[in-house]
Amino acid sequence: MASRRIEFVIAGNPPKRLDKAIARDVPEAATLSRTRLARLIEDGGVQIDGAVVTDAKAKVAEGALVVIQVEEAEESHIGPEDIPLDVVFEDADLIVINKPAGMVVHPAPGSPSGTLVNALLHHCGDDLSGVGGVKRPGIVHRIDKETSGLLVVAKSDVAHQGLAAQFERHTVERYYRALCYGTPDGNDPRLRGIRGASFEPGHILKITTQLARHKTDRQRQAVLFEGGRHAITRARIVEAFGTPGVVALVECWLETGRTHQIRVHMAHVGHGLVGDPTYGSKRKLSPKSLSAEGRAAVDGFARQALHAAVLGFDHPVTGAALRFEAPIPQDMQRLMDALRRPIT
Repeated sequence: MASRRIEFVIAGNPPKRLDKAIARDVPEAATLSRTRLARLIEDGGVQIDGAVVTDAKAKVAEGALVVIQVEEAEESHIGPEDIPLDVVFEDADLIVINKPAGMVVHPAPGSPSGTLVNALLHHCGDDLSGVGGVKRPGIVHRIDKETSGLLVVAKSDVAHQGLAAQFERHTVERYYRALCYGTPDGNDPRLRGIRGASFEPGHILKITTQLARHKTDRQRQAVLFEGGRHAITRARIVEAFGTPGVVALVECWLETGRTHQIRVHMAHVGHGLVGDPTYGSKRKLSPKSLSAEGRAAVDGFARQALHAAVLGFDHPVTGAALRFEAPIPQDMQRLMDALRRPIT
């Protein structure tokens, strides 16, 4: 297998650990992430002054010569599949996709094929320079199978590292459109009495809790106030449907990005998403509140009505500010059209 050799010298005042020292001093052109460097140390691919060092915690002195032997990226064990993709943006470093509802992002038990990764392996082909030593797309965030909308995927190690850092710092702009039961109005005293719910200026609902896997159902997330992972969701009403507002189109944005965050947070405050099979529950809608077409459309909506509409971040290589928008998908648009029909 072909390989490349990278040489450099440890600069002054090195960190105490080898992995941190080489991560600091490795040439940027090498495009090696910290994760990849740690794996190279473990696999014996790093020499210090001519001796192989496999202990990431080892000390390294100023002026030490570092030689890293990097094998060319291996082919992924995941097979490429010719699946059409809605490509919003693409360059040598990354690709932005408008994912349809029904597509899983990454192969997993129960979904071994037909995923976004399978499609990207076919679409990108030799343009993938390798992430973590394997020719594969770098998944830095995901959206649920039945959620539609925007995803950014890295095509190289350096892009993967840069994007992952932005998601970790919570600097990525992510706005979603969702259809929920009821209207999360700031004037509703019930909402103001729910733990974790508050309102900010402009009638913006803020939901602040901890999230963790449900104790008995590992496919679900549960709201906690001790333990778990910190999660903040904000939402505002875009349009209310029915008399009174029995369904609302809301815009949600994330300060953190946890599994099922919007779905579980909206359900926590009593405004579960239309069609959500896990956190929502179908509600009996009065003939006086919506038209027959509107009620039928709500009852028949087959997925959570959630769409990742806006995605903004800094390009991990050029630094340029990028922002993308994906229109509401047809199934959600048809649902809203039905909800707007007058009661006859």
